[in-house]
Amino acid sequence: MLQALLISNGLVGLNKYYVSNELVQYTTCLITKDFNPDLTPYDLLVVPNGSDHVAMLKIKNHVRAFLDAGKALVCCDGFFTAWVPGNQWVMDNSRRTQDVRYAAGTDRHGLLQNLDLDELNFSHGMSGWWACGYIQAAPDADVLLADTWQRPIAVLDEVSTAGRMLLTASGPLVDVTYAGLSDSALVTLYRNFIWLLSTSIVPAHG
Repeated sequence: MLQALLISNGLVGLNKYYVSNELVQYTTCLITKDFNPDLTPYDLLVVPNGSDHVAMLKIKNHVRAFLDAGKALVCCDGFFTAWVPGNQWVMDNSRRTQDVRYAAGTDRHGLLQNLDLDELNFSHGMSGWWACGYIQAAPDADVLLADTWQRPIAVLDEVSTAGRMLLTASGPLVDVTYAGLSDSALVTLYRNFIWLLSTSIVPAHG
């Protein structure tokens, strides 16, 4: 079983989005003024939507060492500070959201398997609802999803470190949706990544 550290700003209901199951056990780490978690016992670091990227910048060297040890990172929030190795999020709300569509790109590991792109393109009839920017992806990283203007929106980076990073431009990847559903597109992408990790990482514990 994978051991995951879930970073929390104290957002109400966060633990309802990431529910331990047969593949992964979550431990929540609350960001405080003395934020400096020991990442060593974990296989996966999860930085969810609404995270404190100033705090994450303070531990960027720890994150890099964690990834260099072959571990994994999921960041599904606009990381406006430079703590993610090799990649940078860029805020851009200059495009009309009604023009935004997402298209599949390179997917060597089947992370988009069983994923309905229409669920990403539209939420309650609105398009462009989950990304107010894009990712400047590392060279040779896999762009899983690109927007109308071919800008990276979801990236799998296996080249910047010895580990794996799944990054989205604010797409709120979760294990269970707010409605308790387990088959939405964003849940599917997240769980496909967890399955990939579970078959390739020797868990730290269990």
